[in-house]
Amino acid sequence: MRFRILFAASLILVAGCSRESTPASDGTAPPATSATPAASPQERLFGQEELDQMVAPIALYPDPLLAQVLMAATYPGEVADAAAWSKAHPDAQGDAAVRQVADQPWDASVQSLVAFPQALATLGQDPAWVQKLGDAFLAQPNDVMDAVQRLRGQAQAAGNLESNEYQKVTAQPVAAAPAPAPVPAGGTVAIEPAPQQAIIIEPAQPDVVYVPSYDPTTVYGTWAYPSYPPVYYPPPSAYYPVGTALASGIAFGVGLAITDAIWGDIGWHHWGRGDVDIDIDIDRYNNINVNRLDARDNTWRHDPAHRDGVPYRDQAHRDRHGRQLDGADRRAEFRGDDDARAQAREQARASMEKRGVEAPARTNTEARERAQQAGREQARERAQQVDRDQARERAQQVDRDQARERAQQVDRDQARERAQQVDRDQARERAQAATNREDRPRDAAQRAQQATPAQREQAREAVQNRPDAAQRIHQVQGNDQARAAARQQASQTRQASPHSNAFQGASHPSGSRAAAERGHASQATARQHAPASRPAGQQVSRPANPPRRGHR
Repeated sequence: MRFRILFAASLILVAGCSRESTPASDGTAPPATSATPAASPQERLFGQEELDQMVAPIALYPDPLLAQVLMAATYPGEVADAAAWSKAHPDAQGDAAVRQVADQPWDASVQSLVAFPQALATLGQDPAWVQKLGDAFLAQPNDVMDAVQRLRGQAQAAGNLESNEYQKVTAQPVAAAPAPAPVPAGGTVAIEPAPQQAIIIEPAQPDVVYVPSYDPTTVYGTWAYPSYPPVYYPPPSAYYPVGTALASGIAFGVGLAITDAIWGDIGWHHWGRGDVDIDIDIDRYNNINVNRLDARDNTWRHDPAHRDGVPYRDQAHRDRHGRQLDGADRRAEFRGDDDARAQAREQARASMEKRGVEAPARTNTEARERAQQAGREQARERAQQVDRDQARERAQQVDRDQARERAQQVDRDQARERAQQVDRDQARERAQAATNREDRPRDAAQRAQQATPAQREQAREAVQNRPDAAQRIHQVQGNDQARAAARQQASQTRQASPHSNAFQGASHPSGSRAAAERGHASQATARQHAPASRPAGQQVSRPANPPRRGHR
């Protein structure tokens, strides 16, 4: 069973909230305000460029999720609490998460958002933006919806909004919007009329919701208001892993299975006539919430009890829900504010604008918003500077690494070249030495052949004149003669008697005498060459003189 929750125009379109609207002091108290302020289509808290900037981060949400975000944004303090709770419970999502916060003193629209931690992570990054979005939805709901449809059309024209496995995008004709009322002199910025068709975004599967993430500075194509750029709130990487971004510039995280947590929807069929309605599925609402809705209570009304003391931006809600003491409306009189001082301030403001100086903020809220905007710009500039510094450092590190690698490569090449040169030199020397060794005997033989008899005689004399040369020659010759005689005697003995025996000496006395004589001759030769001073029986040590190679 579904009911529409209609926002009466008398609650959202009211008179301007400038100080000049304070009634003149005539000594009488102003009349008491009624529960429902009179309708006044002239109040415009935000211009078209501000509204587009505000809704850009959420305009491409599915309609059921967008409806509950807009309702919850009217309670900014509770949204901040819900975002903190979701951050502390990263595994909580879906219907189970909503049931876990049933005991929290939050509005049902805020409790429903814990089913979508991705959306709460975005809303929790800028509480001031959430408050501003809720104030705009309370004061200018039709203009907020116009901004949503305007941005959806731009995203579709840029090729970044289409049906896929995560969402279904359709167009629905709407009734023509009435002509806008004329803006009086000194009024606020006029808003363009709404288009003639509404772009509907629904989950591709009724019970599975994908929360999109995108950069509003690019997804809508060329931004029309450079002075009011949209803000990008990047989601935590845990909800959108690397690789989930599509070519269209929109990323879809893990799908959330939802049964009862989504109970709101936007009814676009009356939007063209200026009626903004939220459809509520009563069955789903009562299944998930402790405070059940009565079927007869089919109109959603803002509950100031969940506002937690956050002041309202528009006059109508301040008059209706503000808690003021008697005479609070005459506070300006006690501060000395009058028409002359107000006119002087306006003249000073105009003079500053002509000189290019930004005019001071009119209210504390405006000053706070400017400070927050400046803080965001400074944070963005710092982040960009950090990125530039990191990129520069990475480039320098790459250059250093490349220079080091080139130097090491040059060292390796030079070492390799030196080693190869040493190897070549050693090989050349070994080859030359081998050639010299091969050529030495040949050269000696050639020199011996070419020598004259006189030269050969001189060579022999030189050899004989060396120390101990004659002695060695005589010894060698004696040894050679003894060996030759022994070989001859042995040969004769073998020829005469092939088998010797112990009586051979007796039968051949001449052979025995010859052997004895040889022994005596050998001993005599040894005694002749022995030193005279050597005592008998002492061992003789002679230096070893091995023969040279190639010589006998």
